[in-house]
Amino acid sequence: PNLVTKDTRIIANIAGSTIEECAELAEKLNGTAVDMIELNISCPNVKQGGAAFGTDCNVAGAVTKAVKDVTEKPLMVKLSPNVTSIVDIAKSVEANGADAVSLINTLLGMRIDIKTRRPILKNNVGGLSGPAVFPVAVRMVWQVANAVKIPVMGMGGIATWEDAIEMMMAGAGAVQVGAAIFADPYAPVKIAEGMQKFCEDNGINNISEIVGTVNPW
Repeated sequence: PNLVTKDTRIIANIAGSTIEECAELAEKLNGTAVDMIELNISCPNVKQGGAAFGTDCNVAGAVTKAVKDVTEKPLMVKLSPNVTSIVDIAKSVEANGADAVSLINTLLGMRIDIKTRRPILKNNVGGLSGPAVFPVAVRMVWQVANAVKIPVMGMGGIATWEDAIEMMMAGAGAVQVGAAIFADPYAPVKIAEGMQKFCEDNGINNISEIVGTVNPW
């Protein structure tokens, strides 16, 4: 049965620990109602010593190509911010067939319990998300949007409609909201309503008109 009751697009986020696993997952989604695949390349590549796919240009390109070769869906690659140059990674996945990129994934962080002197997480380190990462996300989206020709999906700490507008001005054609929903499940609705009002107040007919309109010094 068709469970989608509104004009909704379904994006399936996939991840794997080997290139073959990523391709296999993507292939399984052929023939389903999924409209697009988002490939998470922030996972550790177990065959290559555990470094994330998304931290090496060649590996990021290879996993993108492997998935693109088997999928019939548009492919968006989700980039890791834990790199020296996110632009190089973005260019590599674009050259290997990515239809879009999304960024940023979580920043690597760590907290320590000063009573036990143990890291808070059993993994010692983990992903930092939420408003703290927003300025980094805006910077990286701006850099990537100016370096690739494919669309950019922006995310990372968006909590208000102002944040969403800012991210789009940086160059994102669309945005994702994650951590904000934990504090307020209605956050995406409020953000969408705020963006609608912003457009009406400023005589903007289509939200796409603001994409990449930042005017750097």
